[in-house]
Amino acid sequence: MNYIYGVDVGGTTVKLGLFQEDGSLIEKWEIPTRKEDGGAHIIEDIGAALNENIASRGIEAGQLIGAGVGVPGAVLSFEKVNECVNLGWGQVNVAEALGKQLGCPVKVTNDANVAALGELWAGAAKDYRSAVMVTLGTGVGGGMIVDGQIINGSHGYGGEIGHMTVNPAETRRCNCGKTGCLELYASATGIVYETKKALEASDIETPLRRLNGFSAKDIFDLAKEGDAFAMEQVDRLGEKLAMAFGNITLTVDPDVFVIGGGVSKAGDILLDAIKKHYGTYTFGAVKEGKFILASLGNDAGIYGAARLIKGE
Repeated sequence: MNYIYGVDVGGTTVKLGLFQEDGSLIEKWEIPTRKEDGGAHIIEDIGAALNENIASRGIEAGQLIGAGVGVPGAVLSFEKVNECVNLGWGQVNVAEALGKQLGCPVKVTNDANVAALGELWAGAAKDYRSAVMVTLGTGVGGGMIVDGQIINGSHGYGGEIGHMTVNPAETRRCNCGKTGCLELYASATGIVYETKKALEASDIETPLRRLNGFSAKDIFDLAKEGDAFAMEQVDRLGEKLAMAFGNITLTVDPDVFVIGGGVSKAGDILLDAIKKHYGTYTFGAVKEGKFILASLGNDAGIYGAARLIKGE
C-alpha cells in the first residue's frame, strides 16, 4: 500500500492527514503552530510529527509517495514561499527543507488553493474539472482550479479573490494595504462592520439594535426570519460577491463556485443573494452560474495538499 501526507499550515494549528493513494483518509491530527523566532520551528515540527507517524505505522520509504503542504501565503513553483506574514516567514523553500527531513517529494502551494483542490478531488466539486473556491471567514480566501490545474500566477498571487476591488470609492484600508477589497465587505468581520454602519445611518427598527453586540450569524438568522433590515444587508453582501464572481467568470469561466468558511454556514440564503445579482455582472451563456456549498469543512486543506502529490 502507498501513502501520501497532506499538511495544512494555519496560524494556530497545523493539520496533518495520512491518506492512501486512492484518497482515502486513514488518520488526521493536529500540532500547534509555533510562530516564535519568525516561524523558524514550524517546518522542523511538521517533519518530526510526520516522521513519528511514519515510524509508528511502519511505513517504508518505498511506500511514501510524498507530502503536500498548504500555507497561508504566496508560493512559487510549488516549492518556495514568497511571503507568509501570518507565520513570520519571508522567502522559505518549504519543499526543500521538509523534503530533507522526510526523504520524499514535497509540493507546496497556498492554503486556499489546496482547499479548492480538496473540494474538487473529494468534496462538493468532485464532478467538475474547473472550480473557484471562496472561503468566507475572518478574511476572504480564494483558490482557482482550471482544467485540473491550480492557478498560482507568476508571483504566487493567483486566486487572491479577497483582495479584488469591489468598491473603488472606499477609503477604509484592508489588511493588505489596499482599499475597496472584497474582504472588507464579505468577511465575517466585514459583514458586521457594514451592518453597524448601516444601522447608524438608518432609524429602521430591527432586533439587531437590541443585541449587545452581534455576529454575522445573527444577521443571517434574522434575515431568515424575515427581518427587513437584515435581509437588506444580506442582499448587499450578495451583490458584492456577485460582482467579484462575475469578474472571475469572465476571466477563467469555471464550472462552479464553491463557497466555504464559517459564513457559508448561512446556507441557501447566501447562495440565493449571490444568484440574484450574478447575472448583472456576466452575460451570455454564463449568466446563470453554479454555486454550491463546500462539504469537506476543515479537512479540505489536507485533502487538497495530498492531491498535490497525486497529480492528475
